Amino acid sequence: MANNSISPDQLAAAVMEGLKEYADLATDDMKKAVKKAGTSVKKEIQQNAPSDTGAYAKSWAVKTEKETWDSIQLIVHSKNRYQLAHLLEHGHAKRGGGRVAGKVHIAPAEEKAVRQLEEEIERSLQNG
Repeated sequence: MANNSISPDQLAAAVMEGLKEYADLATDDMKKAVKKAGTSVKKEIQQNAPSDTGAYAKSWAVKTEKETWDSIQLIVHSKNRYQLAHLLEHGHAKRGGGRVAGKVHIAPAEEKAVRQLEEEIERSLQNG
């Protein structure tokens, strides 16, 4: 059996090393969960987007805005049809009068992804 004893002077360093290792694992799991949530938002928006030619739905993408050793920020956006997103989500006035009803497709995808992200992070912390 290996001798796993340490002196009291080494205890703080050993505890800090263990905590750093756990934090690194938790950070990696968190980043994976965020990337997975971003991809699921994109897919959900594409599936539920209003479709005339399909170009609007195909224009959605996930972009990494900022990533550091302990955090990540993603943006889910419409690459070349961003002007339409608000109009299609909330409706708009017609040229000759009247209104076009909105088709809510972004907000539900966001809400679903927030729940998914919380569950993924909780699961990874419990299993980690």
